[in-house]
Amino acid sequence: MLTCRTLFRLDRVLWYTSRCVKSTPESFRIMSFRGKAEKSSKNHKTVNLVWRPMSTQSSSIVAEAGNEVQEAGQCSMSSTQAVVNDTTHKHSVSLEVGASLMKFIRGKEGTTQMKLEEETGVKIILPSSRNEDHIIIEGGSVDCVTKASERISTIVDEVVRSPSLDYSHFISLPLAIHPELVEKLVNFQNSVLGNHSMAVDEQDDKANRPTTTGVAVELKANSETNQVNVDVKSIPVVSYKPKAKGTSSSTLLEMGIEKSIFIKPNTFHLTVLMLKLWNKDRVNAARDVLKESISPCVMDALDNRPIFIRLKGLDCMRGPLAKARVLYVPVEEIGDEGRLLRACQVITDAFVKAGLVLEKDAKQSLKLHATVMNARHRKRKDKRKNKMETFDAREIHKQFGNEDWGEYLIPEAHLSQRFVFDQSGYYRCCASIPFPGEHRA
Repeated sequence: MLTCRTLFRLDRVLWYTSRCVKSTPESFRIMSFRGKAEKSSKNHKTVNLVWRPMSTQSSSIVAEAGNEVQEAGQCSMSSTQAVVNDTTHKHSVSLEVGASLMKFIRGKEGTTQMKLEEETGVKIILPSSRNEDHIIIEGGSVDCVTKASERISTIVDEVVRSPSLDYSHFISLPLAIHPELVEKLVNFQNSVLGNHSMAVDEQDDKANRPTTTGVAVELKANSETNQVNVDVKSIPVVSYKPKAKGTSSSTLLEMGIEKSIFIKPNTFHLTVLMLKLWNKDRVNAARDVLKESISPCVMDALDNRPIFIRLKGLDCMRGPLAKARVLYVPVEEIGDEGRLLRACQVITDAFVKAGLVLEKDAKQSLKLHATVMNARHRKRKDKRKNKMETFDAREIHKQFGNEDWGEYLIPEAHLSQRFVFDQSGYYRCCASIPFPGEHRA
């Protein structure tokens, strides 16, 4: 009889499992627990919960309590039910939200989290580490856990589409791999900021110093008074050329020009596409698109030939030079065949098809440019003051408006992570695909 009852219970567990596997969405990470029963003073069973991750393809749980087997199955697509004791049922779900979105679910001083818990009757457990992507929602019923999950999904959708969440990654065409171009950018910044003036002054001083082979002044010592008499008439009169007058620091500040708005030379690049990849799943999906899906198509768009560009001049992105926000170097494809733009369009279309591009970004036309100054990067020393949104680029344009920056090979495309850098100083590369041709040293 005992054997028959055991087989019957196991059969029911398998039946629960087969039903739940079909209905479990991949976007959820189901959590289960294994408990050990202890006797309490009131003669009923309690369970010490130890949480452990479970496969998303199975939401059936078996909790062991002493020698007894308790059955638990998923009651809806977004929750897991487990028997804790004779009268209490526990429902929980793990959602992959993304580390960068945790602050929006928490809200200022935890207000958003507390409001959600109060209105839905659940407990929201946020991770203690800033690098974790999952949250756990616990509740007494399937309905309340499902409702809380839907509310959090709505918050995520709203945040992702708003400027509150900055872009985390982008597709870049690195240019900083060319040392001669990096050197030109360094010289450009030093010239605008006036950092070269001290070295120029020292060279001018050395060039203007008189060359003498003897002592220009005759000294006569008086042994009685221990004084030195100097013949003033014998001191030569030396004249120096006036120092070149550069732009003072106060004038630069009035123009809104400071070092923080210059692009770091080691990060110089062309931007193909901006991305918001707020969790690990989206980052992995972007890697797969770039490395596995589109490489042959990109090669075809480039006709399997190396692609070279020319950087020449300096221009303002929008508005007048007197109130510039972005100053950039125009890009021209050598040969003017349109191969580079075709390859960039192949990349963009693949990421749009994969659902990794926001709708507003997918509709924008691509204008390849190499940014050298951006007012948005300005650092505020006083947080109480609004940072200046523009700078006066008229003098810079007069000097560098026709600058020839040179011709360069584009060897590859990167999935770059913003705000994180590798040892070379360039953005961290999450994935890359090569372009035809070899890099010229």
